[in-house]
Amino acid sequence: MTKVPDDVRLDLGERARYFAELTDVGVPRSALGAPTVATAESTGRARIASAPKPQRPPAAPVLTTEGAELRDLEAVRAWIGDCQRCKLAGGRKTIVFGQGNPQAALMFVGEAPGADEDEQGLAFVGRAGQLLTDIIEKGLKIPRKDVYIANAIKCRPPQNRNPEPDEILSCQPFLEKQIALVRPKVLVGLGKFSAQWLFKSMEPISRLRGRIGDYDGIKVVPTFHPAYLLRNPGAKKDVWEDMKVVRRLLAGDEP
Repeated sequence: MTKVPDDVRLDLGERARYFAELTDVGVPRSALGAPTVATAESTGRARIASAPKPQRPPAAPVLTTEGAELRDLEAVRAWIGDCQRCKLAGGRKTIVFGQGNPQAALMFVGEAPGADEDEQGLAFVGRAGQLLTDIIEKGLKIPRKDVYIANAIKCRPPQNRNPEPDEILSCQPFLEKQIALVRPKVLVGLGKFSAQWLFKSMEPISRLRGRIGDYDGIKVVPTFHPAYLLRNPGAKKDVWEDMKVVRRLLAGDEP
């Protein structure tokens, strides 16, 4: 089994306290800290004008594991290997790492692969993925290939059940490194688990929506998962409001 680096162990300890509360073992909410947020309403209704390519945040320091530099996403994928770090390994067909532009200004973080993703090894390729493509290309007017897409966990849970805290914790170092290497200007958290992870918050997605968070200097916009929209089409209008906030942030019109 691959040795976890010391810096990752320290951060896992902090996140473990967060997930302890998620599983109701008594960690006080005060231990979590509060994310920096602003209400979407405070961004106003400024018209989106044509703007130069968004300036991305400064590059993160080179990440290492066992003395090997992780300078690109391929190195992170190699680090994952044939992962056996959690119980999902026994039921998956494929590790779904993520795909897209490794220098994207916009990155989407979903929750977990589904059946189509597990079969193809690509994130968001099923019905929910088709809807996400519409959100990106028809709503944001950005080619899907120009964004980066990943999930909080890289293996499909049985019967598409919700990700469990230990599974999210096992995959956390990989997602953190993906974000650090892509270093987007805006992160969109799709659904409850990814939004809670990015905000480090126990609040439901219905309450996280409408806020703008901060993840290591990167703006975070939480919204409903496309799979939820397939079941609740009326929520599409809420996602469109969230995407208008994303457009403003990408254009440099910050609250």
